[in-house]
Amino acid sequence: QVQLVESGGGLVQAGGSLRLSCAASGRVFSSYTMGWFRQAPEKEREFVAAIRWSRGETYYADFVQGRFTISRDNAKNTVYLQMNSLKPDDKAVYYCAADRANWRFGQTLNEYHYWGQGTQVTVSS
Repeated sequence: QVQLVESGGGLVQAGGSLRLSCAASGRVFSSYTMGWFRQAPEKEREFVAAIRWSRGETYYADFVQGRFTISRDNAKNTVYLQMNSLKPDDKAVYYCAADRANWRFGQTLNEYHYWGQGTQVTVSS
């Protein structure tokens, strides 16, 4: 079993920055792909970014537009999402997820096997 715990959310003003962390424990393999998703009120959960544990290849949703950076520290079993130039539309609960496959950057919920509880990000105008 893999456990994922997100942290780093909070309230920021538009244009500000936050760094989210996802600490992984349990049977985590270097072949896994890690992803960030978000869900705003009254909206579906959507893909944000993904990274491979082993080599660090990344993939981003189109709406990121260069504002976010996903990274990982394998020694700490931690994945990060650096968010800059935040907009009010970025307000959502952000979830960390793990995909046992390493041949894809999954963008749908059913491609990920493990999920954290989420961390709230609020951006004020």
